[in-house]
Amino acid sequence: MAAERHIQPSSRRDRPDVVAHRGASDLVAEHTLRAYRSALEGGADGLECDVRLTKDGHLVCVHDRRIDRTSNGRGVVSTLPLEQLQQLNFETWKNPWADLDDEHDEADAPPGVVLTLKQLCELVHDWPRPVQLAIETKHPTRYAGLVERRLVEILARFGWTRRVGDGPAPVRVMSFAWMSLRRVRDAAPAVPTVYLMDRVAKRYRDGSLPAGAKIAGPSMAVVRAHPDYVDRLHARGHAVHVWVVNDPEDLQLCVDLGVEAVITDRPADSLVSLRDRM
Repeated sequence: MAAERHIQPSSRRDRPDVVAHRGASDLVAEHTLRAYRSALEGGADGLECDVRLTKDGHLVCVHDRRIDRTSNGRGVVSTLPLEQLQQLNFETWKNPWADLDDEHDEADAPPGVVLTLKQLCELVHDWPRPVQLAIETKHPTRYAGLVERRLVEILARFGWTRRVGDGPAPVRVMSFAWMSLRRVRDAAPAVPTVYLMDRVAKRYRDGSLPAGAKIAGPSMAVVRAHPDYVDRLHARGHAVHVWVVNDPEDLQLCVDLGVEAVITDRPADSLVSLRDRM
């Protein structure tokens, strides 16, 4: 059996990639098309999203199990069909004047409409420069493996389930649930997977990760408390993508530790800060 190929820290650029957490979510309502466009226009290297499955089998970009916080509706995503979600506004909680924005392109989507994963993939695919897409599957869920099945189906439509050349894959799948990553690995072995951690289990403190995961996704709190953990991950050949990095001091720590990517609510500010430091 051929040895697994790991991402080596030495292959990274002179700064970490800047990935927009739910889009430019510090300024614009999270997970909206406007938030992602804003992040890309500000120069973000990649976009991060969370996906949940609707009652009728569509993957939508929503973080919470319920829609109460980020829309003018109520209920659990998995119990609502897409058509019903599309009647709600997912933007005015952040920007109550969004409906009056004359600069919005109605050809893309009306302001505040729930964003499907397919629409986000289309934005990334058609953007005039290469863009990374980091997709987090949310668990537990009543649909279990159906989430990963639908996800792989969508990625396959864009040709993202196979590697072409030696460049970075345009998409990666992230999860706190190792079983979700295993399902993705089994269905689409070429898609990189990221094991997310808000704490480090004892069995992984040596820098190892669950089988098949090539990238570690520790929280900023973990990195701040245990900066030497990044060295252990790198020694094992794993790349490190840290979330959520909003504070300038945290960003500097990530640069000093040589992490490969920072996931931030403030991508434009992070890019400016990184350019000033280099």
